[in-house]
Amino acid sequence: MGYVWVDVTVKNPATNKSALLKALVDTEATYTVIPRKVFEELQLPLRGKRKVRTARGIIELDVCEGVVEIMGKSTPTSMLVSDDLDFALIGITTLELLGFEVDPVTRELRESIALLL
Repeated sequence: MGYVWVDVTVKNPATNKSALLKALVDTEATYTVIPRKVFEELQLPLRGKRKVRTARGIIELDVCEGVVEIMGKSTPTSMLVSDDLDFALIGITTLELLGFEVDPVTRELRESIALLL
């Protein structure tokens, strides 16, 4: 549906460390992805690995846990750790947990209504 740039805070609730990042909201991506330097700086807990399909093919990335905050709303979420990105990428899973969607007209985030059908 679209791409939107937002400010995002990633937190480690166990240590209270946080980082403010520019993030690309990509409704075609499933997971949220953070740069490895943010993962290391915040000392986020590692939860394993996950195979993902990228433009370069299938790769395996580390999975960590943390809290993502956008526009005053926060949620715990799983995040992938990238050695290639220098910005965060917010996937649809985190976006839905936060209760946001991309408005295709304004290209901004707006609150969404959950679907329980």
